[in-house]
Amino acid sequence: MYQKLLHTKGLRLLGGLLGSLLLAAAINVFIVPQGLYGGGAYGLCQVIRTLVLRALDLELPFDLAGVLYFCVNIPLFMLAFRALGREFFLKAAICTAANSLFLAIIPSPAVPVIPDMLTSCMVGGILVGFSGGLVLSCGCSTGGLDILGLYLSKKGSRFTVGRFSITFNAGLYTLCFFLFDATTAIYSAIYNVLSNLFLDRLHRQNVTVQLLIFTKKNDPQLPRYIMEQLDRGVTSWAAKGGWTGDDVQVLCVCLSKYEIDTLRQVMQQVDPDAFYIVQEGVHAGGNFKRHLG
Repeated sequence: MYQKLLHTKGLRLLGGLLGSLLLAAAINVFIVPQGLYGGGAYGLCQVIRTLVLRALDLELPFDLAGVLYFCVNIPLFMLAFRALGREFFLKAAICTAANSLFLAIIPSPAVPVIPDMLTSCMVGGILVGFSGGLVLSCGCSTGGLDILGLYLSKKGSRFTVGRFSITFNAGLYTLCFFLFDATTAIYSAIYNVLSNLFLDRLHRQNVTVQLLIFTKKNDPQLPRYIMEQLDRGVTSWAAKGGWTGDDVQVLCVCLSKYEIDTLRQVMQQVDPDAFYIVQEGVHAGGNFKRHLG
């Protein structure tokens, strides 16, 4: 079911919306009741909300952080449209608007569901990391640092979304340390590190691999699919089997680890007897395209 969700274009936006809902629910149910702060742009919005409400002595029927988060994302939407493509921009705008709405309206329990703060950090971090990874793997985004992280990962293959987020949050939680207290800052940081480590484990799009495909069928369908559907270049050459002496076509393509499963399904349809070799962690430069989903 999960693979079908990732590889069916019509379902990917639905998966992104589902991930946005789960992410908001995990934050409001496990993190907010403990008085902790999320990471990234939303965490910054939470800090601003707390300072504004304290200064004005206000109580609102909704979470102001969700509204602020949507406003912060407006300039980031412009970056997504210009640098990451129209399709990604549309999906990011829809999922971010939905996520901001969920964050504002999903009620937080007055008493923490899990009394122990460390356990709440672990459960919340895992759920938020899984939800964020689902959103990104579906080619969507909930905005904030996701957009900046994806932009940087597109420019440099060693820069992951999670690493960028952890770097930003180091400064954010230092601010929390001075504005609030050490306990809030430390446990918020623990939650955030867990969520980003889990996110990076699930989100594999910026891991570059080299794929060598060996097939006895000189069928143009497979290289055509790679070029037209995956938008990747293909290099092919003729070879001979060392044992049989049969003619073999070898296809070489660099793509993201996320795209292997999609390509493997097509290989099984074109030539069930074909096999492939994967080499991970290769460095690709020049005219190599890094995709966002």
